Amino acid sequence: MKNLIVIISILLMIAACSGTQKASEQTASSTQVENDTLRIANDSLDYEIIIFEPGFNSWLATQRPRGYYSQSYLEQKNWRYIVTYNNRVISSQYAASGLYPQQIDYQYDTDYGYEVNYLLFHYFLFFQKEYNQNLK
Repeated sequence: MKNLIVIISILLMIAACSGTQKASEQTASSTQVENDTLRIANDSLDYEIIIFEPGFNSWLATQRPRGYYSQSYLEQKNWRYIVTYNNRVISSQYAASGLYPQQIDYQYDTDYGYEVNYLLFHYFLFFQKEYNQNLK
C-alpha cells in the first residue's frame, strides 16, 4: 500500500491510486466484515479501507442502503469532510482531543468506486455522531 492512515481508536486506511484505471472497473476487490471490523481492498489499485470501530456495523445497518446516494454525491461529501478533517489534524486546537491524529490521503480525482465512498461517507456520519463533531 502506498499510504497508510490511522484515525483515533479506529483504523481507516486509504492508499491513493497511482494509475488512471477506475477502481469500480476492477474485479480483484474484496469486502470482509468481522464483528466491528470492515475491510475493502483492491491490491491492483493500491487502496484499502479498514474501519475498526465498535458499533459501526450495527449503526451502518440502520442507514440508507447502498444505491440510495449517487457516487458523485458521496465523493463530493467525502471531499468536504476530508478537507475539514485534515485541517483539524494540523490545528493545535484539536491536537489534544486525539480524534485527529493523521491526515487522510484521499485524491479527489481518483475513482475509488462506490463501495469505498459509501463506507467512508457513512464512517464520517458515524464519527460526527459518536464523537459529537461537526465536519461541515
